Formats: sequence, structure tokens, C-alpha cells
Amino acid sequence: MSETHHGARHVAIIMDGNGRWAKKRFLPRVAGHKAGVDAVRNIVRAAAEMGLEAMTLYAFSSENWKRPEEEVSDLMGLMKRFILSDLDEFAANDVRLRIIGNWRALAPDVVALIEKALDRTAHNSRTTLAVALNYGAQDELVRAAKAAAAAGEISAETIEANLDTADLPPLDLLIRTSGEVRLSNFLLWQSAYAELYFTDKLWPDFGPADLQAALDHFARRERRYGGL
Repeated sequence: MSETHHGARHVAIIMDGNGRWAKKRFLPRVAGHKAGVDAVRNIVRAAAEMGLEAMTLYAFSSENWKRPEEEVSDLMGLMKRFILSDLDEFAANDVRLRIIGNWRALAPDVVALIEKALDRTAHNSRTTLAVALNYGAQDELVRAAKAAAAAGEISAETIEANLDTADLPPLDLLIRTSGEVRLSNFLLWQSAYAELYFTDKLWPDFGPADLQAALDHFARRERRYGGL
């Protein structure tokens, strides 16, 4: 799959539908999350091949702590295994890993694993995979505004400079799977002029061809940023 002329630099995805995917197959929810991890692998590989500079994935929101303790534990375990198993591939394919959100509040073993992965991929430059962990956009905006105020000025520019995504290209396209049509506290500032794309596909069924379809749709849109 070669790079296309879709024009997008940064795509974000709300990966929704793992639980429903499992339920449809009479499987436990953790099976849906495992299938979701496989989908992540395929999409990250495709993102680089399609010429995207950055992809941001909503992996674990600050509201996800309200889920049953066993499910939260399963999600954290899957995340650790994903980092451990895919770190070599990230390194080999020049993928830089970024984590956004309040990830330093996670368990110490998870934080240590993330720090190691960030250090190892820090100088990679083909594409950036940003994973939102313990992330909420409202919390991000509060933190950014506080940092801007501490530096002496609150403005659109200083808030943007203090966002978790400040070192990433502007968000072009936000995709949500599973038929839900809302942002769910994800990249609220960054989505101000992003194109939105909603699909009924459940996340484990969303593959490279679906990403290409979303990018093709993006390429046909006229972006006016509030102008005529």
C-alpha cells in the first residue's frame, strides 16, 4: 500500500465497539479488547504506509476507571503486552511513540514500561503514534490553561502550546467507530476544525481499507476554516 494524495497529516481515532464485538460472538469483553489490539497493529502499520505523519488513538479515558475492576485490569494488561510485543516493530519501522493524558498517574510498572518505550523510540521520525491513556480533553484544557497562566499570558496560542499534542501536526481528521456520534471528551480543542468521520463498523473490524476509505472521504471535503 503506497502513500496517497489524501492531504491529511494527522488522524485521530475513537476506537469504539470492542465490547459489542465480543457480545455479538458470545465472547467475554476481554476477547473484544484483544481483537481491538490486533486492529491497532494493522492500523498503525497502514498509517505509516499511507503517509500519515501522526495518528492519535483513544485507548483509555479518565472516565474508563468507572468500568468494572476486572475489565480495567484486563485493559492495562493488554496495553503492557502491546508495548512489549510491538516495541521492536516500532523501532524497526521508524515509529515514534507518544503518550498523552495523565499517564504518570498509572501504576508504577506501567509508567516504567512507557518511559522505556518513549526513550527507545524518541528519535524515530517516519510517523508518530500518540496513545491517549488516562486522558480527558477537559482535564487537558485545564492543565494547558494553568501552564499558560503560570507563564504569564492566557491566549489561544499559549493554550495550544501547552496541550499534550503541541508537538504534533494539527488534527485533520477524527474517526469514530461503532456508530456512536459524539466526541466523548477527546481532543476537544484539536477538533475545532478537524473533519469528523463516523462509521458503524466496530473497532475490531476496522481495517486498513476502512482507514483508506475515511482518507478518501477526507480528500473530497472542502475545508474553509470558517471562511466562504
